[in-house]
Amino acid sequence: MLSRLHSAAATGIDAVPVEIEVDISTGLPTVVMVGLPDAAVRESRDRVKAAVTNSGYRFPNRRLTINLAPAEVTKSGPLYDLPIAIAILAATGDVAPESVEGAYLVGELALDGRARRVAGVLPAAIAARDAGATRMIVPAGNAREAAVVEGLAVYGVETLAEAVGVLSGGLDAEPVFVSAREILSDRGVYDVDFADVRGQESAKRAVTVAAAGGHNILMIGPPGSGKSMMAKRVPTILPALSLPEAIETTKVHSVAGALAGGEALVATRPFRSPHHTTSYAGMVGGGRDPVPGEVSLAHNGVLFLDELPEFDRQTKEALRQPLEDGHVTVSRAAGRVTFPASVTLLAAMNPCPCGYYTDPKRVCRCTPQKIHAYLSRVSGPLLDRIDIHVEVLPVQYRELSSDRAGESSESLRELVDRARAVQAARFGETEASGAGAGAGATGIFTNAQMSEKQIKRFCRPRPEAASLLKQAMTELGFSARAYTRILKVSRTIADMAGADSIAAEHVSEAIAYRALDRGGIF
Repeated sequence: MLSRLHSAAATGIDAVPVEIEVDISTGLPTVVMVGLPDAAVRESRDRVKAAVTNSGYRFPNRRLTINLAPAEVTKSGPLYDLPIAIAILAATGDVAPESVEGAYLVGELALDGRARRVAGVLPAAIAARDAGATRMIVPAGNAREAAVVEGLAVYGVETLAEAVGVLSGGLDAEPVFVSAREILSDRGVYDVDFADVRGQESAKRAVTVAAAGGHNILMIGPPGSGKSMMAKRVPTILPALSLPEAIETTKVHSVAGALAGGEALVATRPFRSPHHTTSYAGMVGGGRDPVPGEVSLAHNGVLFLDELPEFDRQTKEALRQPLEDGHVTVSRAAGRVTFPASVTLLAAMNPCPCGYYTDPKRVCRCTPQKIHAYLSRVSGPLLDRIDIHVEVLPVQYRELSSDRAGESSESLRELVDRARAVQAARFGETEASGAGAGAGATGIFTNAQMSEKQIKRFCRPRPEAASLLKQAMTELGFSARAYTRILKVSRTIADMAGADSIAAEHVSEAIAYRALDRGGIF
């Protein structure tokens, strides 16, 4: 007999429908699997046989051919166990063939028939919905994740027998319901707040400017000055995740297997802080079957690189393309996949190997040669992608002991939201007027993403501001790249102030955020 049903195969953070065909024919008892399966899928033959038998069903003692179509798409992972088992039972008559019509299935099976959660269920559910499926059966641990997709009835099952019962109607089961918008509303909160940060007003201002314009930022200061503490609070002042952003972010975490059991949606901006020993593949993604790296897991959020010079040079340089393009492409012999990587980069470093070069109360014992060698670990091309360099000095005792709380994340986020609204309107108008590509056409949402053409149009300083910028370029020896960065940051500062044009005070503040260029630290 021949049976057919549907599953899905992940390609990057998306998925494509996969048709599973099972044919039982005369011949020696064997199981033949075709359709470009990887080792994990081929191993499912033994898992499925044991699961079917231990669940009380009859496994056919004849020649069994399993085809996974389309054949040109690589099938990887254990998520095909459940659909293959159901397809076999449909071929033997234990499941009515018509009962699997319009249904998609994914899931791994234990030898005793238990359904185990798998990675990549959310992209599979979206592919099923887009293909016209009406039902989807997944392991109970993945049910809430799949139920985020509207227009698809999702059933979570604990065992293979439960899946048979749901399909045949013998089990009275209700589909899982999840409201993505309610999750965003209820769980879109953070455990930390900028009110906990004492002092560091200039550094907090710089971080707020970075959040408002989507600028990458480098904080330089001695140990214990609060760099990591502020970095962890940056997601709290970024705009709340929209539903499309939350879905896309969750897809990345789903494919990477980074969603906690029972978690339906990533409701807050991601914050990833990889250790400086993280490998090249761990940072940008990779593997035989490529999975997202840290820069993609931070998509729509913050990637924090503490002790930036300590990261491997190849790993640091690999970030240049994702920071520029907002995505990372991983190429392998079998093909290539693209993962999104639109992040705000926060980096922190000490001013010297011992860390106390700029500390007013501790003595630095590093030689100039050692300091130069330490700083040279961060390349110019990487610094070129960081708009703001800010010095972070140790907090004074009177600020630490003060009972007055710092400005809260809520008030800072209001400032960021106002500036982001100005930018959204600006780039939306650009597209509508036909004067250039706007957010809908090129993905431009923030000032940090502006092209040279947009910089010339939107970053025209007033005469006194232009004069100040000319003076800075001449006396401080700023490079052309620094000039561009200053204009972008000035535009953001003006947006935060509600100003239509860039004034001298906006340029002055932006110049102060080029600490490495103006020699303010070293």
